Amino acid sequence: MTTGFVMLCHTALDRAAQVARYWAQQGCPVVIHVDARVKKRAMRKMRQDLADLRRMVKFSPRYRCEWGGWNLVAATQDAASLLLREFPKAGHVFLISGACLPLRPAADLVAYLRDRPDVDFIESVTTEEVGWTIGGLDIERFQLYFPFSWRRNRKLFDRMVRLQRRLHLRRRIPAGLVPHLGSQWWCLSRATLTAILESPDRAMHDRYFRQVWIPDESYFQTLARRYATRIESRSLTLFKFDYQGRPHIFYDDHLPLLRRSDCFVARKIWAHADELYAAFLSPEARQRAKAEPNPGRIDRLFTAATERRVRGRPGLYMQSRFPVDNFENGKTAAPYSVLQGFADVMPDFPDWLARMTGARVHGHLFAPDKVQFAGGETIFQGGLSDSPRLRDYDAKSFLTSLIWNTRGERQCFQLGPNDNQGLNSFMAADLNAHISIVTGAWALGLYHSGLPFDDIRREAARLQRVEMALLELLQVHWLKAQVRVWTLADFLDNPVEALQTVVEDIAPRLRPRVVEIPPMVDLHGFGRFLQELRNQGMQPMVMGDYPASDNFHPDARYSRPHLVTRRDV
Repeated sequence: MTTGFVMLCHTALDRAAQVARYWAQQGCPVVIHVDARVKKRAMRKMRQDLADLRRMVKFSPRYRCEWGGWNLVAATQDAASLLLREFPKAGHVFLISGACLPLRPAADLVAYLRDRPDVDFIESVTTEEVGWTIGGLDIERFQLYFPFSWRRNRKLFDRMVRLQRRLHLRRRIPAGLVPHLGSQWWCLSRATLTAILESPDRAMHDRYFRQVWIPDESYFQTLARRYATRIESRSLTLFKFDYQGRPHIFYDDHLPLLRRSDCFVARKIWAHADELYAAFLSPEARQRAKAEPNPGRIDRLFTAATERRVRGRPGLYMQSRFPVDNFENGKTAAPYSVLQGFADVMPDFPDWLARMTGARVHGHLFAPDKVQFAGGETIFQGGLSDSPRLRDYDAKSFLTSLIWNTRGERQCFQLGPNDNQGLNSFMAADLNAHISIVTGAWALGLYHSGLPFDDIRREAARLQRVEMALLELLQVHWLKAQVRVWTLADFLDNPVEALQTVVEDIAPRLRPRVVEIPPMVDLHGFGRFLQELRNQGMQPMVMGDYPASDNFHPDARYSRPHLVTRRDV
């Protein structure tokens, strides 16, 4: 006994002929169907290329086939009937396409099937259990009428489906049939295929399946359940589909992957994959060890590829993949720290933090006059400019590019009420954002500014409104950033503990111990300054309970963080 092949071709006939020759020379008969849309010249050339194999290679009547159309089933029926009639020693019939490629010697396949003479290898699953249908039609593909092509007349197709649903029209499924779905690439035993093709009910079955949507995925899959003795619901052909239902195409660089699968046949092979055809159709390919087909060994790679294609890499924004807002695979590529108010209290804070944590500590990246990169750089990694005009053209892309370009190095930057506030909502919704704030610290700059007090009062009121809006934003229910907030009074009451919290958050593995803090600005008279603001009609609300005497207790055991939260939604 041997195995016969039915090959459906519509393109790359030279490759199809090459594969047909491979099977025929190893004693496996092949019946080829060529789509009627293929030009006669290409068809004649294929016949001439295989003329020396007339005894093993036959051509079946040609049909004009369309994706998901009945003629695909009709062409398979005629080709299979011809094979059964012309080659009585064919114990199994294997359906392949012109884009299929054998991955193992024919002898392996023939021996494998000879040991399982009554087994049919066909993916056949009920509509309730199938999980890969695309288009929203499961049992309805067997119950509705489909007079219009899904590809050529999509609008008419959809309107017809909606109309039948509205009118509750339902076709009657023939008695004795339980609809099943599965891959069209099957391998059926001679007995089962003969029973399907010579069934006294075949005319009724054909009439019914002519109106089923995508019958090549249900005709043999349903009838095999009626006539088969034993079914293994799997295909011996390796094929993979993406999340849109389109087949993955195998290229030359997939050679190790295909070998690892131990499958007998793979589709869909790129017609110009010369290395694949040379590797698997060469005589050396016939010396491979026998093994059970195991496509599951490579499923993990396809799952990862689908994940990469659908979701992209975390925090990567690029021209070919610019995600929709709130559907990104992570808003940024790595954790980063936003620090507000610390440098107002301790001018040397950025340099001190860099020494303590080893992180890259920038100044105010969103300052109105200039992007303050660490070290005074004018051009930073990834070609980012210190121009505020270029930054503000797309501030989100500026930040995401900064984090992407510096993966592996923690980025920290200062933020203040005077800076561009356009990214506050973006950072609040970012899991990678670590926001630490000393509220009211901006008032220290006003205190030492030397401006007229009326100007200071108006500016203080404006800056307080900006900061209070940020604090309100950081309490929304959809907050995902990690947030820590101290009032200025709380921070000054015990700065060591607050700074220890910040450095441990930035460098959790190092866990540096804060034993010395940077010098603070002169606070003498700042309490009276705040009281004078109150006297002039401006109420300071974000500084906390700041004493008028400027008398703090640095040895106090605990500071009182205003807010320490991480809210995930």
